[in-house]
Amino acid sequence: MQPQDLMLMLFGTYALDEGVCLGAGGIIDTLGRAGVSAHATRSTLSRMVGRDLLHRRRAGRKMYFGLTERSSAILRDGRARIWHDGAVNDRWDGTWTLLSFSLPESMQRERHDLRSRLAWSGFGRVQGGLWIAPGRVDAAGIVSSLGLKAHARVFFARAEETTDIAELVGDAYDIAEVGARYEEFLRRWDGAQTTGAQTTGDPLAERLRLLAEWLDAIRRDPRLPVEHLPTGWPAARAQKVFRALAEAYREPARAVAGDLLETLPLSSPG
Repeated sequence: MQPQDLMLMLFGTYALDEGVCLGAGGIIDTLGRAGVSAHATRSTLSRMVGRDLLHRRRAGRKMYFGLTERSSAILRDGRARIWHDGAVNDRWDGTWTLLSFSLPESMQRERHDLRSRLAWSGFGRVQGGLWIAPGRVDAAGIVSSLGLKAHARVFFARAEETTDIAELVGDAYDIAEVGARYEEFLRRWDGAQTTGAQTTGDPLAERLRLLAEWLDAIRRDPRLPVEHLPTGWPAARAQKVFRALAEAYREPARAVAGDLLETLPLSSPG
């Protein structure tokens, strides 16, 4: 796991919607338990401040870090994906969202940002600038938030009966790669205490790793309808393992975090 992934899981669990900043010392100690060096943690904090994901606050001789509006929105989106949407789409109504866009070569960064947002939202590329996603997705909101409304068109549609959905899905998505992520997650976490997986026995570190690895597993999953997935698709079993372990670690991790993390209310004077 990258230090930033663990950092986001830490802030998403103990700072998001809590109205607090986290002390630098506790952050360093916590990520140290997960195998991140103090130097790497400090560098990650600085980079995240530079990317408008965290802001610094000084109180006396101590430094604290809080979430920005941007990172809070990212974490709320991730929280909804993890706990509300889930990894299994068994309530599909047959609708597809289609997005067509065309960007000039001079807008390579914007193209990269758009593709990243589309992949997170379940889109796959059919051909050229035509992307699809199952269900009704707020594609207009995505392109508008990136300032690209003038370059895109959004449609909602249903496939005609003669359309080979299996072929369409195979063209737009790398199903094997998505499935491999869930299989890797299961190898790491399913029966972690009996299969030889390397665990530290530290509930806080383990829960942060668990959350970060699960988010990595679902990050590129378009949540395709179950009827268009291979037999024995591993997402449901992986989700069951994740939720059971997340709940088992929850209170022990919170107790450890309570001893390690020093907080500063957002409303406190700097």
